[in-house]
Amino acid sequence: MSSQVAAMPRKTRGPWAVAFAKLATDRAAMASLTVFLIIVLACFSAPLYAKWAGTDPFASTLDAVIQIDGADVPVMEQSTEGLGLGYTPIGPTWRLGNYFLGADSQGRDVMARLLYGGLNSLLISGAATIFTLIFGTMAGLIAGYFGGITDTVLSRFLDVLWAFPIYLLAISLSIVTIAQGIAIGPIEIQSGSLWLPIIIIGIVYIPYVARPIRGQVLALRHSEFVLAAINLGVPGWRILLRDILPNITTTLIVFVPLMMALNMLTESALSFLSIGVQPPAASWGTIIQDGQALLYTRPLVALVPGLAIAVSVMALNVFGDGLRDALDPRSKVRLGRD
Repeated sequence: MSSQVAAMPRKTRGPWAVAFAKLATDRAAMASLTVFLIIVLACFSAPLYAKWAGTDPFASTLDAVIQIDGADVPVMEQSTEGLGLGYTPIGPTWRLGNYFLGADSQGRDVMARLLYGGLNSLLISGAATIFTLIFGTMAGLIAGYFGGITDTVLSRFLDVLWAFPIYLLAISLSIVTIAQGIAIGPIEIQSGSLWLPIIIIGIVYIPYVARPIRGQVLALRHSEFVLAAINLGVPGWRILLRDILPNITTTLIVFVPLMMALNMLTESALSFLSIGVQPPAASWGTIIQDGQALLYTRPLVALVPGLAIAVSVMALNVFGDGLRDALDPRSKVRLGRD
C-alpha cells in the first residue's frame, strides 16, 4: 500500500499559483499592498466620517462654532498676528469627528476633505489606468499583429503623443477642455466632470502601454503556435484573443499599480494647477493648493494630502515591483523614457 501511495504523481501547482505564492513571500510588496488598502478603505469611509462629524466638506462654514471640553470654540479664530486683522482657521483638535486635522481657509473640515479628496484621486487614477490599458492594449495588439500600413499609422500616432512632455500635453489638453468641456456628437462631458481628467490622463499615457505591448506582440506574431494558427486559417481576431492576449496578460497586470501611481501624480499636479478636479469637488491636489496660503499657520492642511500622495505612490511602486518579479521576472517593462 505504501509503495502505491509513493507511486502516485504529485499534484503540481499552476503558474499563477506559483507566481502568487512567490508574491505572498515578498514582505515589502505585501506590506505596501496592506498600506495602500488601508488608505483605500479610509477614503471609501469618507461619507461615513462626514455624517459622523456632522460637517459638509464642500460648504464654507466661516461662522461655525464647535465644542471642545464643554467650551464653544469658533472654527475661524481672530488673527493674533500683526494688526489682528483677518481670521485663522482652527488648528488640529486630534479628536475624531471634531475637526481632527483642523479647518482650511473656508472653515471646512480638513479630515473630511482629505478622505473625499482621496476618494476622487483614487477614482480618477484607477479609471484613467483602465482607460489607458484598454486603448493602449488595443493599439499595441493591432499594430504588432497586422503590421504594414496599419503598424505605420498607429506607430506614428503614438510617436506624436510620445514626443510631447507628459505634463505639457496634459496641461494643454486640460486648458482647452476645462472651459467648455467635450462635445462629440451625442456625447457631451461638462467642464466640471471627473471624466475630463480621467480621459486626459488616460490619453497621455497610452504610448507608455502601447509601445511595449506592440513589441511583445511582434515577437509572438512570429512564434510557432501563432504561425501554425495562421496557416490553419484561424481568423485574426481569434488569434489575438485566444493566443496572443493571454500571453501578455502578466505584463498588463504589472502595468496596473505602476500606471496608477503615475496617474495619481499627474492628477494631483493638474488639480494643484486648478485644471484638474474642479470645485466644489476635491482631490489631494486641490487640498494642497488650498493649504498654500496656510503653510506658516496651519501647515497640516497642505502637508497631510502631500504625505498621502507620497505614501500611496510609494506603496503602489513597491507593490508593482514585487508583482513584476513574481509574474514575469525577466520583464524589462519600463514606464519612463530611455
